Amino acid sequence: MTTGEILRHGPPAYPNWVPQDVRNYLVHTEDGQSIRALARAAGCHASTILRQVRRVENRRDDPLLDNAFDRLAQAARRTHRIPRKDIIEMMAQPQSATLPDDSKIEAEARRILRRLAEPDACLAIAPQMSKAVVVRETSDGRTVRTGVLDRSVAEAFLVKDWIEPQSHGKVARYGISPAGRAALKRLLSERESERQGFAEAPAVFAEQHREWGERQIRQGDAESSKRVRYNVIESPLAALARRRNKDGIPFLDNDLVAAGERLREDFELAQMGPRVAQNWDRFLTGGDRGGFDSGGGSGSEAARGRVARALTDLGPGLGDVVLRICCFLEGMEQAEKRMGWSQRSGKIVLRIALQRLHRHYAALGSGSGLIG
Repeated sequence: MTTGEILRHGPPAYPNWVPQDVRNYLVHTEDGQSIRALARAAGCHASTILRQVRRVENRRDDPLLDNAFDRLAQAARRTHRIPRKDIIEMMAQPQSATLPDDSKIEAEARRILRRLAEPDACLAIAPQMSKAVVVRETSDGRTVRTGVLDRSVAEAFLVKDWIEPQSHGKVARYGISPAGRAALKRLLSERESERQGFAEAPAVFAEQHREWGERQIRQGDAESSKRVRYNVIESPLAALARRRNKDGIPFLDNDLVAAGERLREDFELAQMGPRVAQNWDRFLTGGDRGGFDSGGGSGSEAARGRVARALTDLGPGLGDVVLRICCFLEGMEQAEKRMGWSQRSGKIVLRIALQRLHRHYAALGSGSGLIG
């Protein structure tokens, strides 16, 4: 498409989640708009746009980011008014997957960025993979998978500078960036504000510089509920997994950690569907366990069913502790107080519960969740 055609029909539309500097770069390199024209439209000096273009161009050596830019440019051309001959040429080219929308990116960011913020975690993806995986190294050098996401979402994270490259090769690895940590805190704060019934911008952006989150938890069959603070950077299970006895043996072996992480992955996937307000408290002691739909389905529905069946198999007590520790991310001391247990007894019950959970997953014939 020529510059004259672009000016007549207007610039192509890019998704809302694309940052302005990337948008300027694509309009300049893919659509032929001049630096000065972009500067006039933005109301800034041409040198500002030039710096943005150069900065984004320097990042394009990353194959995943380069593919993301190609996908964005292709999608923008499909939605733009272009000559018929160009449409015919584009129809002959392979079409990329649909771009994710803002709601999907935010939902996945709450789940995946929290995983990437954990110690020794990274996102891994190979050139021909349609999915990316979040993995974390264990104490004995093995790798546990803690999350899976679509390649298009991983590309969007990279475009937004939420992840940064760690290594390239047959399998590229990415870690969470400072911008990604700030985005995670802001997104979690926004979710908490929505639950409380207000969303004040100053509070949201102040929270992105803190490390603590909160969750509303009901105790047993009590009508009242209390707020529980948890560390968004590391789950209680990961902290317990680092503990060792006097002989240097880990308190939780890797299979037990993998079982707990697998339950949490399904729990977080279940929260992304249309029934995000699902009342999981009914699985706590004293709750009505019979009224939950644990049927099949796909996506979030299937994840809800898997969590429900696992908690039902564990039963009262054992199901309580894994739900509070692995899913609600409640601290062990707080969980012991809420369940009326003596101090230092909760971690013993948790280990028993994780052993039972590991057997539950092993009986399904789908392994413990460890890869590599």
